[in-house]
Amino acid sequence: MDTNPRVALVTGANKGIGLEIARQLAQAGVFVIIGARHIGRANAAVADLAAQGLVSEPLLVDLNDLEGMPQAARAIEDKYGRLDILVNNAGIVDPDDGAPSAGMPEAARRIMDTNFIGTLAVTQAMLPLLRTSQAARIVNVSSSLGSLTLNGDPDSPYYAVRLIGYNASKAALNMLTVQLAAELRDTNIVVNSVSPGYVATDLNGHSGPMSVQDGARLPVKYALLGDDAVSGRFVEPDGSTPW
Repeated sequence: MDTNPRVALVTGANKGIGLEIARQLAQAGVFVIIGARHIGRANAAVADLAAQGLVSEPLLVDLNDLEGMPQAARAIEDKYGRLDILVNNAGIVDPDDGAPSAGMPEAARRIMDTNFIGTLAVTQAMLPLLRTSQAARIVNVSSSLGSLTLNGDPDSPYYAVRLIGYNASKAALNMLTVQLAAELRDTNIVVNSVSPGYVATDLNGHSGPMSVQDGARLPVKYALLGDDAVSGRFVEPDGSTPW
């Protein structure tokens, strides 16, 4: 067993794709910190992984509690002194979201606050720790619904999926990827947006055709990129996704 494993924080890791990303990273020898907005749910996920012989630990990371982000970062710093991988997986949908003419502005605000503002806050809090890693990786779990190109293409399967709050939040997350990758281009930190595909999770009522095992593979691949890693990409299982 690696006596000095890479340390990863996965947000929203108590269930769904996040838990499976954590599982696959742990199976690859990474020490995983289970970030969740309820510590009890994080503890349950840790127990789930422990039943399979995988070691992890819980951490309270609530994307709507911006003041709590520095505390989460200090907890990692005090114990490990660094962070090698940040997977920004946590995100929400809202039943009051919808097309631009009908989606409730309050719903769009709730989604944006979590999916973009919260992710921005946790990323900023963790950046000093990521800078201490020899080869840090940031994976923003995005969606092809965040592609402006696909939203405007009548031939795209995503064209008719008009969720102004959710789609805009993922487009904003992609902007974070683009700008952060450019800002950090001369550092050891690689940043990419990854669309895992339409995965069956609580987020979509388990309507997706992909399993969480399949959906986690691409985010995990980009979390584990080697020395030849390329930064600032937007990818999905079939290849690159247009911004």
